[in-house]
Amino acid sequence: MRAALACLLLIAATVPITRAEAQEAPPFPHNPAPAVVPGITVQGTGEVRADPDEATVRLGVVAQAPTARAAQEKVNQVANAVLAAIRGLGVEAADVQTSELNLSPIYTPVRPDTPAQNPERISGYMASNVVSVRLTKLDLVGRAIDAGLGAGANQVEGVSFGLRDDRAARTRALEQAVAEARGKAQAIAGALGARLGEVLEVAEGGAGVVSQFVPKVMSMAMADRSSATPVSAGQLTVSASVIVRYRIVQ
Repeated sequence: MRAALACLLLIAATVPITRAEAQEAPPFPHNPAPAVVPGITVQGTGEVRADPDEATVRLGVVAQAPTARAAQEKVNQVANAVLAAIRGLGVEAADVQTSELNLSPIYTPVRPDTPAQNPERISGYMASNVVSVRLTKLDLVGRAIDAGLGAGANQVEGVSFGLRDDRAARTRALEQAVAEARGKAQAIAGALGARLGEVLEVAEGGAGVVSQFVPKVMSMAMADRSSATPVSAGQLTVSASVIVRYRIVQ
């Protein structure tokens, strides 16, 4: 009896404490949904024109021979002469780079009546070397092409123009892009009968220079020309875009 009475007293004492702890426990937190901010998202673009201040000329040498070594030696001999001619114009060694170097077999065409078990036969080898020359004096572009052809180059892979530092042009393009975005947003807000508020979010969509590229202008058949090579640099286009979200107020 004493043991049973002690057990009942123990249960009675613990039940109120458990209820009290449950009453004092903090309620489950409630996160209200964020308020929707009315806004307009627009995109703006800007473009500026700039004069290029550098050019890259790609001169190539291609040769064929019965053996791989002979083909490569022919190309090496002419390529060294081309490099010497370019350096003779005062171009720094750091501005001259080998951009392509290839050696591949030449296969004899298979006749339709040839038995299928007879494989293609190597009849010779073709080697090529392409040199990229960076010029900071644009009046040297035509002279560099002529010097390379005079030294034995038989391909001109092309000429590209660019900017050594395009930060100022990109800044102006971004300013134009932002102004265009704001003009679009104001027009949309006015059509909706609302006022344009502050900027809520902005992101740069991209900025860059559209390089002026003159594709391959000469080949082996044109290397015999004696007249000077005319090259016109023109202008470059620097573009930028932004995406802006504005608050609108009714």
